[in-house]
Amino acid sequence: MSDDIPDTPHPLGTDNDSPSLFAAPPLAEQERMIEAILFASAEPVTLTQITERLPQGCDPAEALVHLRSRYAGRGVNLLRVGDAYALRTAPDLAWLMQAERVETRKLSRAAIETLAIIAYHQPVTRAEIEEIRGVAVSRGTIDQLLELEWIRLGRRRMTPGRPVTFVVTDEFLDHFGLESARDLPGLKELREAGLLDNRPPPGQSVVPDDEAEDGPEHGQSELFED
Repeated sequence: MSDDIPDTPHPLGTDNDSPSLFAAPPLAEQERMIEAILFASAEPVTLTQITERLPQGCDPAEALVHLRSRYAGRGVNLLRVGDAYALRTAPDLAWLMQAERVETRKLSRAAIETLAIIAYHQPVTRAEIEEIRGVAVSRGTIDQLLELEWIRLGRRRMTPGRPVTFVVTDEFLDHFGLESARDLPGLKELREAGLLDNRPPPGQSVVPDDEAEDGPEHGQSELFED
């Protein structure tokens, strides 16, 4: 007798083999849902993560396009950070938040130069960083940038020794309000700022960061300076 009873579909339509019993929400409602997700998240949210939270049948990619357009020119912008999306204060209004932002430490020159070289030349090996800077990169500088999650390990080069490469992370892009590394200032501007024109004079040997910047009494170069 039970053979004559047809299978009853799940009331919420979660069975991947059968379509949902309910129509997808209107596009405007999808925008509201995505807006709520992004507003509640402290970190950028990927399209896959958004899709997993929306009802079946939604088109988050299209909703994001419309939502991003709606936020254009407002106090809060919908930005793309790598492969994810986030709500961020409009750049021209950042001064309003300056009183609430406390900056206690600054990056050392060695860290700034190393980070800039990785951003502009990624993927780049440690030897290539040292060649551009003209001084050896201390292990502490690389380790601290990794701890800040502004750089990460990339693919190994298919060269003798298979050296590891370094690339910037989405956290780096998010911190500086960039959609991708292509939004960084040009190399010409970086050289004019003196960050990439640091090769030693002919005949001068490469010296470590700690000797070149801090002197022998300070030991290994630190990422931060007082």
